[in-house]
Amino acid sequence: MWAIWCTFCRTLNADPFLLDISDPVPLLQVFALRYRSGQLSASGHATRKRQVEEALRAVGQTLAGLGLPDPRLTRFSDKLDFRLRRQLATYQRMDPAPARVKPIPLPVLQFAAAAAAQRLAVLGPVLADLLIIAFFFLLRPGEYVHSTADEAAPFRLQDVHLFRGPTKLNLHTTADADISQATYCGLEFSTQKNGVKGEIIGLGRSGSSLWCPVLAVVRRVLALRAWNAPPPTPLHAYVDRGKWFGVTASHVTAQLRSAVLAMGAQFGLAPADVSARATRTSGAMALLCAQVDSDRIRLIGRWRSDEMFRYLHTQASPVTAQLAPRMLQRGSFVVVPNSPTADLVSALE
Repeated sequence: MWAIWCTFCRTLNADPFLLDISDPVPLLQVFALRYRSGQLSASGHATRKRQVEEALRAVGQTLAGLGLPDPRLTRFSDKLDFRLRRQLATYQRMDPAPARVKPIPLPVLQFAAAAAAQRLAVLGPVLADLLIIAFFFLLRPGEYVHSTADEAAPFRLQDVHLFRGPTKLNLHTTADADISQATYCGLEFSTQKNGVKGEIIGLGRSGSSLWCPVLAVVRRVLALRAWNAPPPTPLHAYVDRGKWFGVTASHVTAQLRSAVLAMGAQFGLAPADVSARATRTSGAMALLCAQVDSDRIRLIGRWRSDEMFRYLHTQASPVTAQLAPRMLQRGSFVVVPNSPTADLVSALE
């Protein structure tokens, strides 16, 4: 972003460090306008308010890191300049509604996993198990499939902790038969987003022989051990004809969209509505519909805001279906009048 900013400043014969500019906000506004239009964006396409805001933040924080004032902020304050706030607010009003990935109902996910296991040779069982693991652990794509993105941090063989009752199983020395008897599975965070390094989040058995987080991880562990995989091997890795490969987000997205094409219409889904990111929201939706406390869902999914839950609540028909009759049942109440304090106290006695 700094290179884009410097190129922009050169076109206007302006100092990118803003040392000789008493009021840098108009320059930032022009930069924001051009970034918004796509003239300066890396993709060359028009951007939304959030991308413009991030571009301005990157410039401001770079200057602040050099010991210079952050030009976005009001002097002697940490508040964004009023002119920039008004410009960004206008962009937000003009932006279309965000195109969110929709959660996928469990029957569609189960169909996708079963179809993959039956039709895709070596890749299929791996893909099926990753769908199950991502669903139960609410994982982002970069945490369960191969990705070249900087923020990708897939869980690895060494991040797996298996227990049989209170006994922890050694993944290197425990026999396959004993590994298969695991009753609890934990995944240890390393550099995953919003995770605490060294912290372990775990789940027990679901009661299903296939759709179970413990057994899906067990199957991955046993397969990787059979291929003599070293501890840093990602769970998405597999061997085909003597070569190592990794399941990618494209594999997952293609499989999910095929399943939606086959049976998604009855659930109100179209193939374009889903991608590899949908497993995370699907798991959260399942927990929400099961009336699991939102704090526990946020803890498992490592969400730091309520934005996703606002979206899920409006999408979950089991959660909202009974609201109308409950409103009719509890809609009668008495309004306390705006009376003087003495009268109010006596009325409450």
